[in-house]
Amino acid sequence: MEKKNQFKLDGKGISVLVFSFLFIALLLGLVVDFSLKYFNEDLTANMFFNLLSYPVIFVFPIFCFEFFKLKPENKKLFFNLSPKDFQTYVLIFPMMFGMMLVSEFFTSLVPIEGKYLGDLYQKFSLQMNFLISDQFATIVLTVLFAPIIEEIIFRGIIQKGLLNKGVKPWKAILISAFFFGLVHGNPWQFIGAVLLGSVLGLVYYKTKSLLLPILLHAFNNLVSSLLIFYVSTDSFGTTFKISEIQILGVGVVLFAVFFILFLKKYPERLTQI
Repeated sequence: MEKKNQFKLDGKGISVLVFSFLFIALLLGLVVDFSLKYFNEDLTANMFFNLLSYPVIFVFPIFCFEFFKLKPENKKLFFNLSPKDFQTYVLIFPMMFGMMLVSEFFTSLVPIEGKYLGDLYQKFSLQMNFLISDQFATIVLTVLFAPIIEEIIFRGIIQKGLLNKGVKPWKAILISAFFFGLVHGNPWQFIGAVLLGSVLGLVYYKTKSLLLPILLHAFNNLVSSLLIFYVSTDSFGTTFKISEIQILGVGVVLFAVFFILFLKKYPERLTQI
């Protein structure tokens, strides 16, 4: 079935994803404005609305991609979700954790003050504080919805579609990681999303199973959520009272060791199609 449903991410597919995302985002924005204007209720401060709108804004492009792109080609979305042997999990989770530490260091370099970034960071902080005010909603959104929906789009559709089109694997991985970072909408999450998205893309390409990047994505979000809930920060440096450069050093070593071991287990070169 997977070979039968192999699709290529061409101009039409990209257009469907982009315009459907913009359309549903605009529609939800109009709903928010309408509610604020006529009912004096800010839906962005309503947790139920946020729980509903997040999956809608990502599921709608997936639906449109299948209906407008794949259906005319007599194809359907299909993803390999097969589990792997225990050794693979032993390798990929420490590798992911190492990159989480690395990404924290580079994210810490982005200024949080200034004329433009300062205002943007204040808005970002308010959004995060509102989200974590409800722990149940946070877990549902970040550990359940986000890993499944986002991995389907960025690895399952974009990366897979580029690979099927003949794009070199390392380029497909970086392109999907870039757009993964871009949709987060701020420079602090952008950096981490690109770095972590590259690991997710590598794992997906090597193992051919979308289940693994979903689990790694959920792991990253769960760890961040638990840190925020119990120590009021998602910074490992602050939590363990060590410098960001030390975090970087530990992250680089941890990532490098398990990255090498992972490549030995899955030796296919990234230059191959």
